[in-house]
Order: sequence, then structure tokens, then C-alpha cells
Amino acid sequence: MQLNLLEKTELRIFGLVLDNTNLSLAAEKVAEALAIPPASVLVVDVRPDHICLDILEKSLDMSQIAGKEQAILAKLATVPGLTVTADAYVDSSGIMGLIAFDEQQASELIARTEQLATEIEQAVLRRAIVFATGFEVKERMIEDTNSPYLMRFLTEQGYNVEFGGILDDDAVVIKRKIEDAIDRGFGLIITTGGVGAEDKDFSVEATTAIDPAAATPWIVKFQQGSGRHVKAGVRIGVGQCGIATIINLPGPHDEVVASSAVLRRYCRTGRIDKVALAEEIAQILRQKLSGKHWQHHTHQTSGEEDHGKNHHRTTS
Repeated sequence: MQLNLLEKTELRIFGLVLDNTNLSLAAEKVAEALAIPPASVLVVDVRPDHICLDILEKSLDMSQIAGKEQAILAKLATVPGLTVTADAYVDSSGIMGLIAFDEQQASELIARTEQLATEIEQAVLRRAIVFATGFEVKERMIEDTNSPYLMRFLTEQGYNVEFGGILDDDAVVIKRKIEDAIDRGFGLIITTGGVGAEDKDFSVEATTAIDPAAATPWIVKFQQGSGRHVKAGVRIGVGQCGIATIINLPGPHDEVVASSAVLRRYCRTGRIDKVALAEEIAQILRQKLSGKHWQHHTHQTSGEEDHGKNHHRTTS
């Protein structure tokens, strides 16, 4: 478990006798004991009764810190010209104070912390939040059928679900709301709508701003600049930030329903492969769009042009 050192990074080692000691080598030995790069430890002060070192790391795993006092002193004892006396000890503050734990204390602490971290992670992975997007939903011009449907669906999959509200057609607003959901401990964040090719569709852009490596497969491509299309086409998004997964689904309700059939398989584990999930959903939506094309005998139907908008209509 990674621990932020909170800028408390100094180690003071008492009970050493120095005789023409190579301080760089001493720093390297401390780095070895903590399993960090040699350049991450510097001797910053030498006093008659102790030396002071600075750890140039912002965070360390608990296993690298807890109970490492004797390992540090043993490593220093191998440095020529440096004697470690019987009453030598390591003094530090903040998180680094865990160094002074004995081996049994350290082992118990690490085990308890790892168990707690696992429990917290599992709880986060089972928390979901659903957002709708679009002025037409916010102004109650059309009914939001997607959010209630997804909340019921996710509850059935064992999630603790919350409705996050209706988001404006604004990439900055959507990004901020998603980031807030991550900070609040939601492991699954779903938006509906805003994945189209118009100048008011920003859901995928918000996700890629958080996760530049998000999976964003195309559902359909247009000639950019034709009609209302200011973007090259329609795409969905699946991104990740830490253990949280962000999913941008289309607005049409039948497509949300179709997407949930794929999502169900991934919900069982809580861990989601963003690339695989995005591509499976995209394939389902391409097939649905192909069916719409066949029904309308055209490659540019009104349904395609409006794809990704917040229709949220119920389907029979």
C-alpha cells in the first residue's frame, strides 16, 4: 500500500561513529534497505551525535518503511569507516516513523492495512453513479428514461447506486463532475448522451481529459463539417482513473439497454477491461445502427444524425 510521506522525509540516525566515511556510500546503503533508487537518498547533515538523510520520494509502499530500522543499521555497518554502536537507532517523524517498529509490529500492521485497503477497494468498486446529459433533459423537454433504467440494472448487479444529476452540455462541467465522483469513492461512473458529432456533445472529451488512454471506438463516421456534424463521427468512451471506471453511453434508450447486456458480464467482477468492454459495446451499437440503416434504406438516416443525443425515449 502506497503511503504519501507528506514531506516528512528526513531520517536521523544516532549512535554512529564516523572515521573518514564515504557519505555517498552510506546513503546508497540506506537506499538499499528501503528498496529505492540510490539517487533517492541524500546525506544532508552530519553532527557529532548523528547524521541526517533526506528521502527524495513523495510516497513509499508501507512494506518499504515499516520495521526497517534494523535493516538500515545492518546496511550501514558494512560501510568502511562507519561504526554502528550497540545503542544506534533511527529517528524520524510522520509516516517515516514506522521505520522504528519491530518486525512483528510491522508485519501485523502491514497485514491489517492490506486487509483494510482490500475492503475499501471492494466497497468502492461496488459503488456506482449515473449521470444524464443535455439541455433537453434538464429542461424537461424529454423524459430521462436512461437513468432510472441504469440505476435499477446496476442495483440488480449488486451495486450501491446514486443518481448524479443532469449535466450541462459542457466538457469542463462534465469533467469536473466525473472527477468529483471519483474523489467521492465511486468505482463505476456512467454518463448517457453527449457522444454524438454535434458541437454540444462532450461526454467522451471529458473522459479523455481524465484518461488520455481511454478506449473510444467509433460507432459511425461522418464527413466532418457536413450538416450539424462538427466532429468526425459518433464514439463511446470507457476510461479509467485509479480503480474507477468511466463509461460514456449514447442517449437513445434502446442503445443503453443493448449496452447494458454487455456491461452485465463485466459487472460481476468489479474489475473492467476498458478496451474489451468499449469494443464489445461498440460492436453491439454498430449492429443496431446497421439495422436502422436497413429499415430506412439510407446511410444517413435521421436516427443516425441524432445518434448520441439524449433521446431517452422508452422502447417497446
